[in-house]
Amino acid sequence: MLGLIQDRPLLIHSLIDFAAEFHGDVEIVSRTVEGPIHRCTYRDLASRSKRVARMLDRLGVALGDRIGTLAWNGYRHMELYFGVSGMGAVLHTLNPRLFPEQITYIANHAEDKYIFFDLTFAPLIEALADHLPNVKGFVAMTDAAHMPDIKVDRLHCYETLLEAETDDYEWPSFDERTASSLCYTSGTTGNPKGVLYSHRSTVLHSWAVCTMDGLALSSHDVVLPVVPMFHANAWGLPYAAAMCGAKMVMPGARLDGESVYELLETENVTLSAGVPTVWLMLLGHVKAKGLKFSTMNRTVIGGSAAPRSMIETFQRDYGVDVIHAWGMTEMSPLGTTGNLRAKHAALPFDKQIDVRVKQGRAIFGVDLKIVDDDGKELPHDGKAFGHLLVRGPWITNGYFKGEGGKILDDEDFFDTGDVATLDPDGYMQITDRSKDVIKSGGEWISSIDVENEAVGCPGIAEAAVIAVPHPKWAERPLMIAVRKPDADVTKEAVLDHLTRHIAKWQLPDDIVFVDELPHTATGKLLKTKLREQFKDYKLPTA
Repeated sequence: MLGLIQDRPLLIHSLIDFAAEFHGDVEIVSRTVEGPIHRCTYRDLASRSKRVARMLDRLGVALGDRIGTLAWNGYRHMELYFGVSGMGAVLHTLNPRLFPEQITYIANHAEDKYIFFDLTFAPLIEALADHLPNVKGFVAMTDAAHMPDIKVDRLHCYETLLEAETDDYEWPSFDERTASSLCYTSGTTGNPKGVLYSHRSTVLHSWAVCTMDGLALSSHDVVLPVVPMFHANAWGLPYAAAMCGAKMVMPGARLDGESVYELLETENVTLSAGVPTVWLMLLGHVKAKGLKFSTMNRTVIGGSAAPRSMIETFQRDYGVDVIHAWGMTEMSPLGTTGNLRAKHAALPFDKQIDVRVKQGRAIFGVDLKIVDDDGKELPHDGKAFGHLLVRGPWITNGYFKGEGGKILDDEDFFDTGDVATLDPDGYMQITDRSKDVIKSGGEWISSIDVENEAVGCPGIAEAAVIAVPHPKWAERPLMIAVRKPDADVTKEAVLDHLTRHIAKWQLPDDIVFVDELPHTATGKLLKTKLREQFKDYKLPTA
């Protein structure tokens, strides 16, 4: 027997329609590439998104066609988020921080029909255009007065195209499992692979973001996503903000500490979200200038593990709650959040931080388990660690065009590539990537744990730990560290600091200081490059 309930498809256009009707006067504030601050409302955004859909219709875009974007966080990019998916095409956010060869591969693999780009990326479009045979046209996301002077055939002006359209557009209805957007993994090894989201998965994910045990996003919030809209759809925040009517503040291309702080203060931001490297810049600026946060009461940190010292600084010095979150492009991306349970409220500060440094508990919809090398499930005791597997209604079941083959096990679990623990309360903690864990004398050493403790050492800006061959222990840890400007911290000082926080056998056997560390296009440490660079390194203990 089936329930007698209406069956309405979960479609992305319903989010912007709801925002326009019930939160129509709420602002979207953008720092534009052209310079000025731009202000519009959800009502404006809905109107222009419909004009985007009409424009795509006129350009011959059909259901399922991929539409690429090379753009920062801004109102025009949001219009494409809703207009492209709403009319049945697939929004494909290209990561401009990748190498040009990778962008070319991805755009061709996705078979993008059009590419929309911010002015920042005009030179990149000029260099790549001749290598993108499937692209029918390139659209500069600006007005006629600011059109770039580049040698590109099939070049269009976004505002000129939009001015020719009206907003009397009826969104089409289709199966909620229809593809809505496409994001490619960063591809640290091999070619990047595409994750194809659906309307259903996106709407369900948005609900999860808005729940109290998700990111607690609501109409009372002003949210500034520093995480780019080309990183797993800005962690779903543009969709979730429309669902609940939160004000959006879009930082554009200027992500330095001073520029981000200015927007946080002038727009009364309550919630921000980004990777640890961004917050290092922001905290550095705030500390140097003796500033405080007037309205920001919480920040989401994800992308890589947040160092304990960073969480402590936000909480103790600035009164900002840290939501330590974890997920992947393959997960839309939210999987866990580090919100405290009610029973943790009475804990002393240090004990609360012990909980917050973990990546958190699964939100409803996400199943987690850890297994050993033979696939046997391990206990949730906070001690046993193994390969982290996930499944759920917004988690991929395969890569675009079948790349990578079958990626789920017999119970439909996806192997994240992370090594983690799960404690009795359900809190998950990443101990390493499976390829980065250091196996020393039969024991596993978490490079992430050592790195996070190292960053807490005065004078250390960033640190990476990799495995180096050892004749007795098979592998031992080598740390490659970057000093803060004008700091003269020594190897002995770092080891002395680490000795107070980790076991002796986990200490790096040597520390090498460098000017900078290599990163992927998404800001993560590029350990493959470090392993290649130090493959012949001889440890003093060897």
